[in-house]
Amino acid sequence: MPVKTIVVDDHPIVRRGIVQIVAEHPQIEVAAEAGDYGQLRAALRQHPDAELLVMDIGLPGKNGIEILKTLRDEMPQLKVLVVSMYPEDQYAVRAFRAGAAGYLNKASAPEKLLEAVSQVIAGRKYVTPEIAQALIENLHAPQEVPLHERLSDREFQTLRLIASGKRLSEIAAELALSPKTVSVYRARILEKMGMSNNAELTHYAIKHGLVE
Repeated sequence: MPVKTIVVDDHPIVRRGIVQIVAEHPQIEVAAEAGDYGQLRAALRQHPDAELLVMDIGLPGKNGIEILKTLRDEMPQLKVLVVSMYPEDQYAVRAFRAGAAGYLNKASAPEKLLEAVSQVIAGRKYVTPEIAQALIENLHAPQEVPLHERLSDREFQTLRLIASGKRLSEIAAELALSPKTVSVYRARILEKMGMSNNAELTHYAIKHGLVE
């Protein structure tokens, strides 16, 4: 029986490319595509027997880390391979903690995506050398955790958006939150990181490669 798969990415052209690559795998049947969390939920209702999710992490509204946690609790049988533009050392550890079965950078070659799919549907974790290094460093340096690792996933996402130059109203719209809630997140970020303004946050984010 083919492995029913759902591909989730908010960029239609990118999503179509991923679908075409994944569909080359002899064991995969791409059952549905989705561009956001709402479409993903609809696809899962339509295909409750789906076994694999190939998902971007930077989705509008509900971000990928939150989606991973939700799916881990609701559909533990669903394996999730994250395919993201974000570097492995910034998001992969968070993704694995949230329940991902694999993490791959979008800059990877198509055959790497097929390799990752094979590993995940075989019941194994797909870990690149970069992710392995990040996991090792995360395990063996608990006393030297970077400031941004103190943040929750939503706070981390807010930090990146602040550092990219977006106003609170724009961040609120992108995250589907109220401006007041975003202000609360900002206050928590400043407190946890021991900083006093957006300029300091931006300098930190650029220095640590958290923004492009």
